[in-house]
Amino acid sequence: MATLILSDGTEFTGEAFGAKVDSDGEVVFNTGMAGYPESLTDPSYRGQILTFTYPLIGNYGVPSNEKNEWGFSKNFESEDIHVRGIIVSQVSEDFSHHTAVSSLQNWMEHHGIPGITGIDTRALTKKLREHGVMLGRIISDDSERKEDSGKRIEIADPNETNLVAEVSCKEPITYTPETSETSIICYDCGIKNNIIRSFLKRGVTVHRVPWDYDLASSDLKYDAVFISNGPGDPKTCEATIANIKWSIDQNIPTFGICLGNQLLALAIGGDTYKLKYGHRGCNQPCEEWKEENGKWIKTQKCIITSQNHGFAVSDNLPDGWKPWFTNANDQTVEGIRHESGKFFSVQFHPESTPGPEDADYLFDEFLKVLQGKTVTV
Repeated sequence: MATLILSDGTEFTGEAFGAKVDSDGEVVFNTGMAGYPESLTDPSYRGQILTFTYPLIGNYGVPSNEKNEWGFSKNFESEDIHVRGIIVSQVSEDFSHHTAVSSLQNWMEHHGIPGITGIDTRALTKKLREHGVMLGRIISDDSERKEDSGKRIEIADPNETNLVAEVSCKEPITYTPETSETSIICYDCGIKNNIIRSFLKRGVTVHRVPWDYDLASSDLKYDAVFISNGPGDPKTCEATIANIKWSIDQNIPTFGICLGNQLLALAIGGDTYKLKYGHRGCNQPCEEWKEENGKWIKTQKCIITSQNHGFAVSDNLPDGWKPWFTNANDQTVEGIRHESGKFFSVQFHPESTPGPEDADYLFDEFLKVLQGKTVTV
């Protein structure tokens, strides 16, 4: 037996799987039908208990943790599982896939991550949509559960801590492709591995640096600055925001993804806010905007995107900045762009993993900006 107790005292009871430990965090949901190994290793989920709305999880197992030629995981989005727990309707006891080497249950147990199966995830998701994301606790031992039964429980909000500092690299790391004519400073705020892969396969040298790396005193040579995805409240990353502002002041091309979109907005004097229940899934439609005849208009282009975020950028942007993409479902800002074309960011994940590859072209758009623009500081 295992029980999920929400902060308002609501309980959902099912069977425990994975590690038989207690855990707490922010309870969120993901609507993707596949991609659980990639989602669970996405550092953006740090501090969260993840509910999968798709009813069958684990049926194709988990691939190996083999490394690529640069020394990081070939199949996962980081080297660890970052969620604090998993909630599913039905975990598959058997798995079948030609790349699988482990069951989901064994993999979670190895990493010390608890899970609950056999609960009504539809009811839980409806509650989170109506109330908003809630703090919760997984309790795997029934005798301990009785102490909290029916009571409102106090759980520390993970968004009040600097989760980015927990998942960021501690020292600069450089990845060099076989042939390279371009290099970037990449702020690791909890970067997904496929972002690095996406740059490397395009011949870009990646200098991966900690979230608080001092750009002004850097002795690295680079053509542009990139800010990655990551967990938590962007306003806790004051050092990153200051470095992005410096980069823009120096006229260095700058590109951000997900948390990087929020950090760029804060660096230019914009604002961010917490969404009611966030966007987490592989089917979020985003409409592109562009300038035409002096006006900023919505185009006929709509792409389907992979997303994982709980905060968004306010549409009240400073002069010279415009929304680049907006969400077709709720009209939230999904990207911003400066009129110069040198600074831009998106809220979704063009690197996918999991999800559609509609937005992969944005990496190429970024590289076009860098042609012939070497920056040495």
